[in-house]
Amino acid sequence: MSIKTLVINPGSTSTKVGVFEDESLLFEETLRHPTEEIAKYASVIDQKDFRKAIILDFLKEKNCAPESLNVIVGRGGLLKPIPGGTYPVSDALLADLKAGVQGQHASNLGGILAREIGDSLGIPSYIVDPVVVDELTDKARISGMPELPRRSIFHALNQKAVARRYAKENGKRYEDLNLIVIHMGGGVSVGAHNHGKVVDVNNILDGEGCFSPERSGTVPVGDLVKMCFSGKYTQQEVYKKICGNGGFNGYLHTNDARTVGKMADEGNAEAKLVWDAFFYQIAKDAGAMAAVLHGQVDQIILTGGIAYNPNTEKYLKEYIGFIAPITVYPGEDELLALCQGALRVMTGEEKPMEY
Repeated sequence: MSIKTLVINPGSTSTKVGVFEDESLLFEETLRHPTEEIAKYASVIDQKDFRKAIILDFLKEKNCAPESLNVIVGRGGLLKPIPGGTYPVSDALLADLKAGVQGQHASNLGGILAREIGDSLGIPSYIVDPVVVDELTDKARISGMPELPRRSIFHALNQKAVARRYAKENGKRYEDLNLIVIHMGGGVSVGAHNHGKVVDVNNILDGEGCFSPERSGTVPVGDLVKMCFSGKYTQQEVYKKICGNGGFNGYLHTNDARTVGKMADEGNAEAKLVWDAFFYQIAKDAGAMAAVLHGQVDQIILTGGIAYNPNTEKYLKEYIGFIAPITVYPGEDELLALCQGALRVMTGEEKPMEY
């Protein structure tokens, strides 16, 4: 018997929705929310009923009876640090999503909506591999400053999905492989996957690792401290330089990697320097993750939107091709990844995690 899954992936100004039969996509849509509509709500949680109504209306448009669904899966939000896996939306998990224990973000609504719609239909609800997946080793948490331990915040959903995809396509188990996965989007995360666990990865949110289209990555700390106390910037303005206005945005005033690549190809000297430095820094981080894995790396996987650029593999292969062969899975198919996480539990392939 096939399993019909509703997948809900909320973003700040949209909600991506898809319905799958097993792993086959029946239909999907990005439901856009005008800024003025979102502005009516004081908090992310206050948007719940508004988004729920839009999702149910969308199902009606597609002649998809909610009663035909077997499971609902939502994008995981800013929960407490947890190991990777598929989690039932329990009362404790639901409470932490509503409270925003690590911050309020639209992704928190994924599990909340899944639970509410699932309960109304009497079917299970799950989240899969949220950004707070934390499988760091104890030594990886040591930053050098006891008050500031390293944290794991990265593209866990897509990193784990492409790692499992590579394993499946090559007749192996994810848990039997050592992989370096490089996700290149608005932020760039470089993860060391040691037999199914991401034992080290850069924190993409707070300024760690290579820079990206809109994030600064690691910067000279002493100079940053001086900037913070110079009186020229507010705390919010400094943080915006780290996350939002850093990277390509800071140097070239665009966060579009396609534009930067084109400028570099057309001879813009500054764009060429920044573009080259971008891949240089990614390669440095990948080399560090190879050391974490004691040089025993089965494959390097490139993913995210920037992996579509035909030069991405070429540039990185020149730097890190000696470490391991490279596989490219461009983009990030988050709806399918969420569906697959729910299916692994529904079919008994994987045990559900407990929050």
